[in-house]
Amino acid sequence: MFDPFSQQGAGELNVLKRHLQSTVLTLLDRNTSQREIHRLTGVDRKTIRRYQALRAGAEANSPGEVTTGSVSADGQIPPPRPPAFGTSEATVTSSLARSACEAHRTWIEEQVRLKRNAQAIYQDLVDQFGFPSSYQSVKRFVRRLRHADPEQFDRLEFLPGEEAQVDYGEGAPTVDPKSGRYRRPRLFVMTLRYSRRSFRRVVWKSSQQVWAQLHEEAFRYFGGVPSYVVLDNLKEGVLKPDLYEPQLNPIYSAMLAHYAVVADPARVADPNRKGCVENAIQHTQGTALAGRRFETLEAQNEFLRHWEENWASKRIHGSTRRQVEAMFQEEKPHLRPLPVAPFRIFTEVVRTVCDDTTVRVDNSYYAARPAPIGSQVVVRIYTTTIEIRDRHTRALLRVHSRMAHPGSVVLPTSERPFNPSRQTAVLLASAERIGPQTRALCQQVFDTEGRPSRCGALSGWAGSTRRGWSSRPARTPSTTASTATSTCVRPSSGCSNRRSSRLE
Repeated sequence: MFDPFSQQGAGELNVLKRHLQSTVLTLLDRNTSQREIHRLTGVDRKTIRRYQALRAGAEANSPGEVTTGSVSADGQIPPPRPPAFGTSEATVTSSLARSACEAHRTWIEEQVRLKRNAQAIYQDLVDQFGFPSSYQSVKRFVRRLRHADPEQFDRLEFLPGEEAQVDYGEGAPTVDPKSGRYRRPRLFVMTLRYSRRSFRRVVWKSSQQVWAQLHEEAFRYFGGVPSYVVLDNLKEGVLKPDLYEPQLNPIYSAMLAHYAVVADPARVADPNRKGCVENAIQHTQGTALAGRRFETLEAQNEFLRHWEENWASKRIHGSTRRQVEAMFQEEKPHLRPLPVAPFRIFTEVVRTVCDDTTVRVDNSYYAARPAPIGSQVVVRIYTTTIEIRDRHTRALLRVHSRMAHPGSVVLPTSERPFNPSRQTAVLLASAERIGPQTRALCQQVFDTEGRPSRCGALSGWAGSTRRGWSSRPARTPSTTASTATSTCVRPSSGCSNRRSSRLE
């Protein structure tokens, strides 16, 4: 029998303490796997394999001992079969042990194809088949199956001008003008799938507006528009990921509609769908930007433009074995022409229609009819104009010029309601006692403004009449009318909290 403490055994093995040698041999006798022995004892698996090989050789050369396993014709136990070439340590197990999972190989392979993890497979093995072994044996068996049968991908071919892919990465360290320290900006890359020609730009911060603007710059850089764009599910582009009905960012959706481009968001956690732009980002980071620093963002963008035109576009692509620039010249005529007018960047907000049928935007008020009072509408804020749209259909309701002064009101006279108070009859009767011209003037004010409080002096006149207008010195009708006119037409802020008013 093999004696690990003999001089011959000690000369061939790493020197272990006696209790570790005994533990290793005992576990080997129990057909414990090398991984488990390493976990229990901390002994390196190479040392464990040498102990196992020497023990097996010693037992094979001992004619008087009987061991477990197949016996040859002369009574000797053959030496253990060496592992297959290229087998990793994780798959090297004892020659005397056979995985208990082999009896269920077909069923386990089917579960692996269904993307089930080892824990779920182990639980079903115990419940359905009374599996006697441990979870670790199932875990190792599943790992070997996955390594032996990796996922297969189809080779996709694209037509010229058919697809572009976009994504963000990290640029080279650049001096931040706010802090004066180096930090990495965001690297935007759009790659045409057919020719692999790319547009690259670094920005400090991304937003809905920046994301749309970078797309527009890329389209104009290529001189045309592809049929559709593949993007990741980042918030600048996709608000709610969905395989069939993804909800796009409204600004991004409007930009794509302006250029007649279709968005094709990749599935969640599926970077292989846009592997072309992923490789372009890695190529940019590893070749163009590795080890470089820039003082300004403009300097890095200028370097990226120079590198693309002089190096990246002139290279021979590894997959197609053709020059990128030559393929781009083939693809460029297939890109759809750019629209004459560029896309107007806007900011979109949701506002509630007030009780006077206006919405408040930047401390100014704009008419929102035909939107009902209390309903919510979408307001698109451009540089010089304001668009009010239906929240659900995005139908255009109103267009206004953007007011420069806070507190301005854009509400046509025809949309101002006639809303007399309960004292209208009393005030008009008082004006009648003053004179017919005063009565006619006040009636005109009521018909136009609709709110008697805009002419607050009338209440004062009515009070004077009740206190005894006849006791005061008589005035001619012309003098009375002139006084009433100068009083009623002065601006009043009692009815409205707005500073000024504009009629359309």
